[in-house]
Amino acid sequence: MFRFRLGSIPVEVHPSHLLVSGLLAYTSMHAAQAGWPFRQVEGAPALGQASAVVVYVLSWMLIVFVSVLVHELGHALASRLFGYRPSIALVWLGGHTLPTDAPGPLPWKRDLLITAAGPFFGLMLGIISLVGLVFLKSLSPALDFFLQTFAYANFIWAIFNLLPVLPLDGGRLANTLTTRMFGPRRGIIASQGLALLVCVGVLVFALRTGWLFAAIFFVMYGIQAFRMLTDALNSNAPSGGGSPLEGPLVAKLREAKIALDTGRLEDARRLGGVVLEGGESLTAEMASHAHHLLGWVALKEGHGRQALDHFSQVQGRQVEPHAVAAAFSLVGDDARALDWWKQAWQMSSDRTVMHEYAGTLIRLGRTEEAMKLPGVEAAAAFSCAERVLFIRGVYSEAAAVGEAALQYTPSASIAYDAACAYARARNVPDAVRMLRRASELGFKDKAYAASDSDLSPLHGQPAFEEWLTELGQSAAS
Repeated sequence: MFRFRLGSIPVEVHPSHLLVSGLLAYTSMHAAQAGWPFRQVEGAPALGQASAVVVYVLSWMLIVFVSVLVHELGHALASRLFGYRPSIALVWLGGHTLPTDAPGPLPWKRDLLITAAGPFFGLMLGIISLVGLVFLKSLSPALDFFLQTFAYANFIWAIFNLLPVLPLDGGRLANTLTTRMFGPRRGIIASQGLALLVCVGVLVFALRTGWLFAAIFFVMYGIQAFRMLTDALNSNAPSGGGSPLEGPLVAKLREAKIALDTGRLEDARRLGGVVLEGGESLTAEMASHAHHLLGWVALKEGHGRQALDHFSQVQGRQVEPHAVAAAFSLVGDDARALDWWKQAWQMSSDRTVMHEYAGTLIRLGRTEEAMKLPGVEAAAAFSCAERVLFIRGVYSEAAAVGEAALQYTPSASIAYDAACAYARARNVPDAVRMLRRASELGFKDKAYAASDSDLSPLHGQPAFEEWLTELGQSAAS
């Protein structure tokens, strides 16, 4: 995995993205033998043919990388319009962009705009490539290849990405619109029923044309759509053996689960509360499921105490160890959280869980132990440690962790986050000091810093205004 920043937007590129793009390039070579770069080595010895294969694969990997990055950048820039701080991750054949500081589920209109921005940017890249091909054609075989392939890749990807199938952007758009128009249950039935039909159609097309990659992905998408559809269709049915009075509550509980899975936390919390107010119709099993769901809602909203209160009332099923660990972390009980994080890591071997475990060790002052965990990344571990402290509101401690992180991994984003924590703590001198450190490490986004709500306590402070001025002058030079 490697990381870089586009202005203030952090980007992560996972090995899976490079692997899949390389495999995609390799499987497409049979259709490109008559073009660049193979035509340039016709009649050459085997080494020359092998070099053409390498050049072709690397070129295709670059095209996929740039195309996906531009697509995700569309989501990220749209997020920035609403004041969010997005981050981009390129994973498998696509990627995802998260407005990391969104206080809860996005308002539906914002969600639509942010989602649609990705395909729009991809289409613009395809159009620009096509225009370039018209005006620059025949200047160079390599240039023709890149412009033609950029146009082809982005037009094809835009078509597929706008299909109404989750997790594609078209699926998210369809899901948002149908749930808005018909309500959670009927909206899910409509959107996932359509998604299932589309998946079957694409699968048939892919098998007939030999497009193996599309077949694999749309089989997985179809299974997901089928599961969501059956969950929604069964939401009116009472649980087995229960009385007829249980039916409406079961429906509410399943609607709440769908709302949680699709990020509509407010709806999930409201529906879960309705279930718990079910009176005589409420069974112990249903109450347990409702408390488990509401515990997750509280956790996603950053309320550790509420999460623990709900999880403590779950009976007859196990609460996930990482959920309990996260709740203890949020309330400041890192000593108890540590064992839960360790247990969750040993059970799952998940790297995200491992970095949360490492972050807890850092908050407990056991940094060297955290850095010895197998495969640990210092930036990710310190980020986990600092984020929890920031959510707790202990900003000075969060800033101290950020400063400590700079000793292991000098980064403009880490220094900037430490400055935000100092600013929240009303520590102006150290906040400005960290901002200057961030600019030394490459931070240049004056507009973002000037509008960042985390830095609002610094507004009007001469040292901060001077730094902003210097930042603008540096960016202009």
